[in-house]
Amino acid sequence: MRLPKMSRRDHLRLWGTGATALAGSAAGVLPLSRSKAFGAEPAAMGQESAEVQADRERRMKWWHEARFGMFIHWGLYSVIGQHEWAMEVEGIPVAQYQQLAKHFTPKPHAAREWAKLAKRAGQKYMVMTTKHHEGFCNFESKLTNYCAPKQACGRDLVAEYVEAARAEGLRVGFYYSLMDWHHPDGARCATDEAARVRFVEYTHGLIRELLTQYGKIDILWYDVDWPLNAEQWESEKMNKMVFQLQPDIIVNNRNGLPGDFATPEQHIVASKGGRAWESCMTMNGSWGYQKADKDWKSSETIVGNLTTCAHDTGNYLLNIGPKPDGSVPEDSVRILTEVGEWMDKNGPTIYESEPCKTGWHVYASYTRKGNTLYMHISHWPGETPASKGLEFFNPPSVVAIGGLRAKVKSARLFASGKPVTFEQGDEYVRFTGLPIEAPDYPVTTLAIECDAEPEIDGADVRKNRKREGVGV
Repeated sequence: MRLPKMSRRDHLRLWGTGATALAGSAAGVLPLSRSKAFGAEPAAMGQESAEVQADRERRMKWWHEARFGMFIHWGLYSVIGQHEWAMEVEGIPVAQYQQLAKHFTPKPHAAREWAKLAKRAGQKYMVMTTKHHEGFCNFESKLTNYCAPKQACGRDLVAEYVEAARAEGLRVGFYYSLMDWHHPDGARCATDEAARVRFVEYTHGLIRELLTQYGKIDILWYDVDWPLNAEQWESEKMNKMVFQLQPDIIVNNRNGLPGDFATPEQHIVASKGGRAWESCMTMNGSWGYQKADKDWKSSETIVGNLTTCAHDTGNYLLNIGPKPDGSVPEDSVRILTEVGEWMDKNGPTIYESEPCKTGWHVYASYTRKGNTLYMHISHWPGETPASKGLEFFNPPSVVAIGGLRAKVKSARLFASGKPVTFEQGDEYVRFTGLPIEAPDYPVTTLAIECDAEPEIDGADVRKNRKREGVGV
């Protein structure tokens, strides 16, 4: 097997951990940061009281129901369109890079386009970069003049975003990068205690501004905690302040503490122990606007990722990288529009979905509500062997499931409601009479009503199916 492609945070982690880490990566195992903040499992939590658990359940109820959100990476890096990590990977001097603030002049209220697109795509919340690693603030701040209202833009871009999201009935999230390539103490804070104190005070101050200037905020999405650990960041104090200012907010696990949910990046993996999780992904290979990146995910891939997340009660945070003027790249609009058309018909199979005890299938994925199993068929089988003259391959089923441990009562095409005929044996259920061409694009969903909570055990088929003799 090929090793999984490393994200930019994986590279950052390796740079910071030396030869031992590199040796580990060569064996196919990436070492974890001390904060577990790069898509890994959150740090072990102590025994939480019933009161703490109940409060988290209360705060996160809407989030678990939502399943699908929009991530927005937008900042000075958008002006040059060469990836959001250009400042570091190209070694651009700070004095040169900060001149981009004189050229970042997006059109007014560009965020209204994002919010309308998110709603059209079936997304229920948005998370915008308020400050990325470059250190530039998209919001009004009294602590720095390196912010949009005090530079050429002359406007509070976060305020415009909040107004746009609320106008479409979407929940509001703020992304905030702890790492800062611009601030003079952003690196030396690791070895200079006076610098650490100054930088931590600055960081806490910016977060306080974010959470006091825009009304009720639903999500705080921390990012890269380099070069400090949770104790040095004073993360417990940080989170205490956050919850004092916003009692209903939820926070992620990237400030060195477990937070309310884990954040696997560019891959899908459910947290262990029932911990809440959200997979964040790009639509191409970049988070910020990258004008040369044409490696777009198809709407079929995105719907597949969404159903895979929902299968294990996770959320899917899908990114757009607006252009410097705030407009959304045409390919992003096209793909999200296609996803939205699918969600218009199939959204109920995703929102509020419950844990699904099913294995894998070669051309489908599953979600569940109660005793109803939703089979999302991404690769429609089409013509069957029986239709090609192999009459012994009977019945001519288009779709089948092996190892379903519940009795099927009825089945239908979810989008149209058209009934589907089926037959069920000891180890299989076959859905027949289906059209050769997939009825829905990009994924067709079957709703399968069962007499109990549906479970699928493929291993049972392997072990217990009736076998014939050695000869043929």
